[in-house]
Amino acid sequence: MEWSSKIMEGLNIYQKLVASLFQVTNVRHSGESVFDTYSISSAILVLFIVMMYLPPYTTFLPVRDQNDVKKDQNSLVDRIIFSQLSYLVIFIILICITERQSLKDDPLNFNVLTITLEVISAYGNVGLSTGYSCSRQLKPNLMCRDSWIGFSGRWSTEGKLILILVMFFGETQEIQYEWWARHGHLS
Repeated sequence: MEWSSKIMEGLNIYQKLVASLFQVTNVRHSGESVFDTYSISSAILVLFIVMMYLPPYTTFLPVRDQNDVKKDQNSLVDRIIFSQLSYLVIFIILICITERQSLKDDPLNFNVLTITLEVISAYGNVGLSTGYSCSRQLKPNLMCRDSWIGFSGRWSTEGKLILILVMFFGETQEIQYEWWARHGHLS
């Protein structure tokens, strides 16, 4: 989708291919970026969010311990309410509440998609960020200075604390998946 876009302007075919492969690989592992992440199309950002959300031991079938199969003991509501995705949605909502003034005053930098990308990146312990640019402000602030910080660096203290909780939550989920994989409980 981005092959002929402005972010790849000036690159030859080989450079485009290498940059694209590097970008896609690093979305899941290190958060490094060769492009301005904010300039990538929304469809690809959503794909990046899904890639960062999926754990390294992803299965598309229900994971059950074969020694302890409990059928229908948990209600459907319990499975939905207490899923990892439910917690992430709650975290995103809380951050949108703490950053509501910025969402209103600076909608090009602060929007639900960029907040979601930052939260899922923190959950996956990836570190990918859209960054923040003073040039994207609708009402330019003369005091604003661009700096080499991630997007969350411009959040309120409350928003940053919630993001720290998301990082710990994501790390505990990863540890749990690794334990399940080592002990042969993932099929």
